[in-house]
Amino acid sequence: MSLDFTPFWISFKLSIITTFILFFIALPISWWLSQTKNPIKPFVESITTLPLVLPPTVLGFYILVVFSPNISPIGIFLEQTFSIRLVFNFTSLIIASCIYSLPFMVQPLQSGFESLNKNMLEASYISGKSTFVTLFCVALPNIIPSLLTALIITFAHTMGEFGVVLLVGGSIEGDTRVASIAIYEAFESSNFKLAHVYSAIMIFMSFAVLLTVYIFNRKQKRSKQGFLP
Repeated sequence: MSLDFTPFWISFKLSIITTFILFFIALPISWWLSQTKNPIKPFVESITTLPLVLPPTVLGFYILVVFSPNISPIGIFLEQTFSIRLVFNFTSLIIASCIYSLPFMVQPLQSGFESLNKNMLEASYISGKSTFVTLFCVALPNIIPSLLTALIITFAHTMGEFGVVLLVGGSIEGDTRVASIAIYEAFESSNFKLAHVYSAIMIFMSFAVLLTVYIFNRKQKRSKQGFLP
């Protein structure tokens, strides 16, 4: 049995980049959703939550349809004009992961913003602070548990992606062959010992991530109740 940790490194890199990008995409969306009474709010919430209920294969299929350099006008234009191909490479994994993991970043942040004391936000506006300053200097520091949950859950979810990354990126060794695909291929080749080892590593990493979230949130709750952290 030959252990290759490259798929785990690719998954880790993909998760870090996706989490970083999604933070800046989801932050204004979740803030707007938490503050607005606009009648289109349910429509936007449905769009951002859709990846939760869509089969990953459906999402991956339509990403291929949109960006394929063979059948899509967008894909053909990007490749012929800028020599950019957005399928079957690491960039395509990032695009697919950002779409697929979006609700895991938006929902915790939105819940955190909605739990804030409205008087605190109004006081910031009354004192002349802009929305940008209120968001980053008042709101975000007061939803640290929700922020940490959003970041870690998004990271963990991206680490475990399979269907969407397989369709969009394939299994290119050293580029798009992530950990979940490596497990699948080990199983397909009847290398059950390797599949067990890879799966055990993924279980350990997922458990460690969730344990970190729960311990931190527990300490935050105890601290708010007046106990020592």
